[in-house]
Amino acid sequence: MESNLLKERLVNKSLRTEYFSTGWMAFEFLVGFISGIKAGSILLIAFGLDSFLELISGGTLIWRLRKEANAAPAAEIERAEKRSSLIVGVILLLLSVYVVFVSLVNLFTHQAADTSYSGMAIALASVVLMPILTIKKRSLGKQLHSAALVEDGMCNITCAYMAATVLVGALLTFLFNWWWADSIAALVLVYFIASEGWESLQEARQAD
Repeated sequence: MESNLLKERLVNKSLRTEYFSTGWMAFEFLVGFISGIKAGSILLIAFGLDSFLELISGGTLIWRLRKEANAAPAAEIERAEKRSSLIVGVILLLLSVYVVFVSLVNLFTHQAADTSYSGMAIALASVVLMPILTIKKRSLGKQLHSAALVEDGMCNITCAYMAATVLVGALLTFLFNWWWADSIAALVLVYFIASEGWESLQEARQAD
């Protein structure tokens, strides 16, 4: 009985953490994407779109945790995770191709992005917040023996790296007016996006 109560508390705590995380990702997507469109920044647009994909991933994990709270069959949860991993992985890799293409076009045409204060602010907030969420999710995931929750925490660390890249690119553009900084930083961002996409596809294959 005590063990079941402990597990229930951990699942509820994990759900609250995921609700906050997905809420933040929704906010991050809106601010990043809209700021990117206004500033003509492929870097911010890519950051916003990745946040949207992490929002989908977080939503799937919430569904999984709720199923676990209701004692759903493990096979049902695993099938949903596999489909989610396949979809997110493919979209992330396609996003990587898009970012590379647009960045190269901008470099060849000397297309510069405008300064986006809202973009810099959301990136700075993410650099601070994401590591905190990572530590919390990894701790809860280990206690629940949930590899999915631990992995979701690692996605938050990737988001922190991406936010730092966005911040550096935006600051270089703002401080030195380097027209190429946004495109170069966006190409660096592709490494994180593509790595995340490849990892999702590998997880889906291992689930077979």
